[in-house]
Amino acid sequence: MGKTMSVATHPIHLTGGDVKFYGENGYFIYKHALLPRERFDALKAYFEEIVADLPSHARPEGMDTPHFAFPRLFEWLLADEVLDFVERFIGPDIVFWSSHFLCKPPGKGLAVPWHEDSSYWKGSLSEPKVITVWLAIDDSTVENGCMRVIPGTHHGGFSDYEEVDKEKNVFGTQIKSDQFDEGLAVDLQLRQGECHLHHGRAIHGSNANTSVKRRCGYTMRYMTADVKFTSNENFSHAIYLARGQDRAGNTYTEPGTVYEPGKDRWHGGALSK
Repeated sequence: MGKTMSVATHPIHLTGGDVKFYGENGYFIYKHALLPRERFDALKAYFEEIVADLPSHARPEGMDTPHFAFPRLFEWLLADEVLDFVERFIGPDIVFWSSHFLCKPPGKGLAVPWHEDSSYWKGSLSEPKVITVWLAIDDSTVENGCMRVIPGTHHGGFSDYEEVDKEKNVFGTQIKSDQFDEGLAVDLQLRQGECHLHHGRAIHGSNANTSVKRRCGYTMRYMTADVKFTSNENFSHAIYLARGQDRAGNTYTEPGTVYEPGKDRWHGGALSK
């Protein structure tokens, strides 16, 4: 049985049409506060502690899987306000898959090249049925490099990639330009505390932040519990049964513990605390 970390009293402003829109387009913009103000403010304050402790050589865009090193993040990742919201889109049996703070500093924030999240999971999932909740820690605008998505691309297969300049981009590869029509891109602008969703196979990216304002989002990723996860030589991970029942025979890690690969250091370089 999945863990419950809070009792939700926060309203959810969704319709059946919103859920249908996500299914058809692979994304959805939620123009309401995902969390109660006090809970959101606590997450933002904790994020500010984490980013302030980054070593000087570490890029703030690279804070991948911070929950491995900072288990307190499960307070928000498994909050009923979040899981109730996610359940509307993927059903009651929910696995927490991963998270990532992607913080673009003002004036020098790296671009995120066009990609599909599923391409980085190295075939470890039986199906790419992962939904990402992108929670705006700061306002996210065209000027400071908000996320952009190509609608409907989650219905396709895997794309072909090419190398890009790693000094200017968060990742070292991007989807080749002949694989999609960038003219169809939608800017996913948010106010602080709002969120948008995208499917694990939706093509998305974002421009560099050349503005005077920071842009940070917290990506919280969930999948249906009928997806089978298998570690392989290219991809080792930990998953957590967040709510409901396992449907795929997966092995789950206990929430709130430090995952071994992040015990002494994590992708961003910060020590556990």
